[in-house]
Amino acid sequence: MTEKPQLGDLVRKQAAPLSEAAFALLVQGVLDYGIFMLDPQGYVISWNAGAERIKGYAADEIVGRHFSTFYPTEDKSAGKPQWELETAVAEGRLEDEGWRIRKDGSRFWANVVITALWDEKGVLRGFGKVTRDMSERRAALQALSERRRLFDHLVQAQETERRRIAWDVHDDSIQAMVAVGMRLQLLEEWVPEECAAELARLDASVREAISRLRELTFRLHPPGIDRHGLVDALSSHLDDVVSTWGLACSFEHRLDREPTPETAITIFRIVQEALLNVRKHAHGSAVTLQVESVDRGILTRVVDDGIGQPMSSNPANEHFGIIEMRERTETAGGWWSMHSEPDTGTTVEFWVPSPESAAAPTDELP
Repeated sequence: MTEKPQLGDLVRKQAAPLSEAAFALLVQGVLDYGIFMLDPQGYVISWNAGAERIKGYAADEIVGRHFSTFYPTEDKSAGKPQWELETAVAEGRLEDEGWRIRKDGSRFWANVVITALWDEKGVLRGFGKVTRDMSERRAALQALSERRRLFDHLVQAQETERRRIAWDVHDDSIQAMVAVGMRLQLLEEWVPEECAAELARLDASVREAISRLRELTFRLHPPGIDRHGLVDALSSHLDDVVSTWGLACSFEHRLDREPTPETAITIFRIVQEALLNVRKHAHGSAVTLQVESVDRGILTRVVDDGIGQPMSSNPANEHFGIIEMRERTETAGGWWSMHSEPDTGTTVEFWVPSPESAAAPTDELP
């Protein structure tokens, strides 16, 4: 009777180390990475299919040639290939990103790892070199950097225009309305008594219009939004504006660093619109604002205890405030969502990336 194999025997067989032939087959078959060896002087002595795909050389065209073949003229003149080998010997390995040259003369952006290989006697036998074509990643990072730069300019232009309109409303429209109010007050002393009540109602309407215009100028450009940090700006808005709506406000914040001015303004504007929607539609008594650093960005929630409402699956049914919040978030490279059910309140949640600076690192994107 044949004895049934035990699980442990199967695991040991599956975990048995690869033979040299199998390992060589594995290395040779990798297409996403150029994996090859250099002798101690830097001449190519092995070549896999990935190296051929990335660099364009067949094995019989490159084996025996010096690896400096892959470097631009300026790098060879500066002695970079030899420096890389010396660094790998001194430190065990070297990792670098930079331009490399294909067989057809075209350049590609490569991530390169060079590892010094020693035998059991401590004699340098050569180098293992792994190359990955990072051109698409670099192009994506450049596109992201350019998008971020354009986004920052857009935010700055919008805020400049808002500031100009706010100043025009304050210095022109509000002052004109104030002058009208003063004349109405003077007229009260001269008009017949039967007209005084109507004049008083007219004066009240002017005062209300002035109050609304002042609120508009504050919404267009809250004082200090571009001079103070995000937390201070949001806290002031809750204290100075939202609390006057009869809403109980709570603010929770956990930021590991201050965002860029453009990111701070974007978050402030989205929160400002979300809170305005709470005032107009929620019919609630309390709102909670939460801001925290998450996944190299800032996650923000605006939660109310209002009546809630069924969510529409048709974007055409969304009102302008929702569209504006979503577009601002997505333009900044983030995401936005809203969760709402009848009698459970509404949660507006969004995340935007928070770069340390608008410019890409110079060592990665020269």
